[in-house]
Amino acid sequence: MGRWITQWTPEEPEFWAATGQKVARRNLVFSILAEHFGFSIWLLWSVVAVSLPAAGFRFSVDQLFWLVALPNLVGAFMRLPYTAAVARFGGRNWTTVSAALLLIPLSLMAYCVSTPGTQYSMFLFAAATAGLGGGNFASSMANISYFYPEARKGFALGLNAAGGNIGVAVVQFAVPAVVVTAAAPHLVNAPLLWLLPVLVAVACAWAFMDNLTVARAKMSEQLTALRSRHTWVMSFLYIGTFGSFIGYSAALPLLIKGQFAEVAWPYWAALGPLVGSVSRPVGGWLSDRVGGARVTLGVFAVMAVGVTGVLAGLSSHAFGLFLASFGLLFVTSGVGNGSTYRMIPAIFRTEAADAGRTELEGKRTAAAVIGLASAIGALGGFLIPRGFAISITNTGSIRTALYVFLASYAVCGVATWWFYLRKVLVTRVPNLAHARV
Repeated sequence: MGRWITQWTPEEPEFWAATGQKVARRNLVFSILAEHFGFSIWLLWSVVAVSLPAAGFRFSVDQLFWLVALPNLVGAFMRLPYTAAVARFGGRNWTTVSAALLLIPLSLMAYCVSTPGTQYSMFLFAAATAGLGGGNFASSMANISYFYPEARKGFALGLNAAGGNIGVAVVQFAVPAVVVTAAAPHLVNAPLLWLLPVLVAVACAWAFMDNLTVARAKMSEQLTALRSRHTWVMSFLYIGTFGSFIGYSAALPLLIKGQFAEVAWPYWAALGPLVGSVSRPVGGWLSDRVGGARVTLGVFAVMAVGVTGVLAGLSSHAFGLFLASFGLLFVTSGVGNGSTYRMIPAIFRTEAADAGRTELEGKRTAAAVIGLASAIGALGGFLIPRGFAISITNTGSIRTALYVFLASYAVCGVATWWFYLRKVLVTRVPNLAHARV
């Protein structure tokens, strides 16, 4: 089914200049389009939830945090089958199907917010289906990883991811404009705003994208990734980078409302995801030049500074410091998203070579790891909002959650150094520092 390319050799300069670059760029553009709307719908509840009490839905703070956290939990798990689907059905075919599936959460949200008296359980179900949008990222990244040569892969993956990530900022800017946050906000406008764009993405994916035969892999070939310790190390690090980005994106609108109720401008929360999305290609670009592990280690150090700034902003009730510190967290998490994704192909190319396996086997393993790491990393999008909710419920403050996040960044930094930068005990306790990951 669909349009398949059977010969694809982007590492050959002649092929890349004559054919590959043009085809890769076209697939990248329409992959970004579909992924962008997937991210927007995935995080749609993060901004709609803020207006639910004004619309007559009297949910508790904890219930509202569940509505913004649940899509991230479901989205994390959806990334596993979505990654496998690219290898099974092809990138063009699956991008078309996955974009069409976004109509489900839009329809359910429209029903919930336009029907007075809708039970909270129905809201939870509708929010869970928004997790379908989270799966799009994994399949998109796994697919695009095959189109580009190694020397250009960091920037291409960073650009692909940034185009999707910026959907978070778009939704948080657009929804307040169409909802009209007054005494009775028109919440149904939020899902309706994305109906036509999603249909356009479906049509474009089918008309302009391609399937690559080299991306096809048996499930047994993909499962080899589970046997590598680096799969789990990178998945853990991705919780620290992408998990922070998506978790803070989901929680920030409710945090601003709860901690700084006097701040009226509804667009402050969107600034964080915006700068975090724009900074992601920088992480890939910088990693192509100085190494992903070095960039990632620096990211976790600066993220610790960001959390410290948020704590200081809370202590002095200084919204400017609070917001600027979250901005720093978003920028560095964006850079870290790019750097960790640049590390994965390098790690598994080296591991395949060390084990005497082919370069193609290394690429297939890396594509599988990209999907798995994105799934595990996305769990941060659930853990962070729930961490804030539990902290507020038990202590009346978000400070406890922030201290936990601070400790987590320290652990992530140590893990990055130990596995990918350490120069001592290399013979007795091997690592991949020799690979310049």
